[in-house]
Amino acid sequence: MEQYKKEFIEFMVDCQVLRFGDFVTKSGRKTPFFINTGFYRTGAQLRKLGTYYAAAIKEAFGLDFDILFGPAYKGIPLSVATAMAVSESYGVDVGYCSNRKEEKDHGDAGILLGSPLNADSRVLMIEDVTTSGKSIRETMPILKAMGVSNIKGLIVSVNRMEKGTKDIGALEEIGIEYGIKTAAIVTMEEIIEHLYNKPYNGKIIIDDDIKARIDRYYEQYGI
Repeated sequence: MEQYKKEFIEFMVDCQVLRFGDFVTKSGRKTPFFINTGFYRTGAQLRKLGTYYAAAIKEAFGLDFDILFGPAYKGIPLSVATAMAVSESYGVDVGYCSNRKEEKDHGDAGILLGSPLNADSRVLMIEDVTTSGKSIRETMPILKAMGVSNIKGLIVSVNRMEKGTKDIGALEEIGIEYGIKTAAIVTMEEIIEHLYNKPYNGKIIIDDDIKARIDRYYEQYGI
């Protein structure tokens, strides 16, 4: 496993973004693990988060794109932080763009904020975690309405590796549905590999009990 992936997993633990216990996902599934990117709350955390996204983007997609598009609302800080990291780490200046939940009719009017989109835009979508793909399905019509046809792909922080609406992974399902490449900084399999029965800061994050609960969850929802 690449070093930046190991560091990112530990970073999620440190920020309390990755937690284990009893949770319910947006899609209504009871899950023993939860990834809440709303816990990235400081400038230092967002700066560091952007570098992990940038590293994963470079590895999976290269840097041949113009705009990072982050669906509102969590995608807004992700697109900004990652655009900054791409510039700082690799010397490539890309724009950011996000949608508004409600269209603005004055000043900087319209449904978008940030860089404008047009038929020539080469867009890479950025999200936090995809469980059902709902936000991406809401976003794609916006991009199409702006004339965007060159969507380089979708990058998320964690691939939960569970079923979408069909008998394949939610992230893979989106890729097939829209004909785009998808990737994640890390997969849940990599998280388990790095944390299971291995001490981090003097504590076992995934012990035998948590691992057994994760295994049962994946028996029902896993790919």
